[in-house]
Amino acid sequence: MKRLWLGSTVFFLAACGMEDRPEADNETESSNDSETESGAGTEDGLSVAVSFSVLADITAEVMGERGTVDYVVPIGEEPHEYEPVPSNFQLVSDADVFYTNGMNLEEWIERMVENTSDTEIVEVTQGVEPIYLEGSDSEVDPHVWLNPANVETYVENIRDDLSERDPEGAETYEANAEAYLEEISALDADIEEMFAELPEERRLIVVTENAFKYFGEQYEMETAGIWELNSHEEGTTGQINRTIDLIREREVPAVFVETTVDPRFMESVADSSDVEIAGEVYTDAVGQEGSGAETYLDMIRHNAETFAEGLAAE
Repeated sequence: MKRLWLGSTVFFLAACGMEDRPEADNETESSNDSETESGAGTEDGLSVAVSFSVLADITAEVMGERGTVDYVVPIGEEPHEYEPVPSNFQLVSDADVFYTNGMNLEEWIERMVENTSDTEIVEVTQGVEPIYLEGSDSEVDPHVWLNPANVETYVENIRDDLSERDPEGAETYEANAEAYLEEISALDADIEEMFAELPEERRLIVVTENAFKYFGEQYEMETAGIWELNSHEEGTTGQINRTIDLIREREVPAVFVETTVDPRFMESVADSSDVEIAGEVYTDAVGQEGSGAETYLDMIRHNAETFAEGLAAE
């Protein structure tokens, strides 16, 4: 059973100081006890705060029933540009540890914590080889999690940190991590198979934000976007025209739009290029309840299937 709360619900209740909270569909619980000092834990085990929903699901898989996981950025909002609210400060302050992606994804969250809390920040991407943004030799692409092979490093880092904080639970964290790593490995193999027959000339993923570099590197796919990063969002005429020219030159059969990005930019590109938007994909958040992409593994599988089907279409 995962112990994971939907962020917006947690924040509202934390702000109101309520103790009785409705259970989510996956029977998750939260333990934001305002009287618990950071690092002290709760009677329900460790209290872990994380920055966004994707990381929350990964953490919950390793945590199991030995603690609680709450996240800051609500589903549907951008972790790049999210503006914290007062209850977010309390959520992180009450936690035993705050897991972040790092790689400049949550600079504002880190500043928030450093100024208001003693909660330790742990970047779970430690050990992952970064990919730099196009045209930069210093700014990295933070979307490491979109390659499931990289998430193996997330799982190992989370397992090790939880085991250090809660030695009595080390065997549980090890077992949970091992089982989850097997699921990740199986998904990786499935995705390889999905793209096995896709011809080289069709191996180009075009989205609004060029977020799939790590995914593309893993599965030998080229990637392109109207812009590089949502925090750099422009959607200028030049960017749109450049994308249209690329689609026409490469005769791309389909393009895609992200669930957390305004679709109008890609709709304009698709209309001008006379290609279809083959579907929505998930980048910075898992799907809402009922989407079929409520977990990390489900969202990555959905993305891969959407790309494979759209790029294979006649």
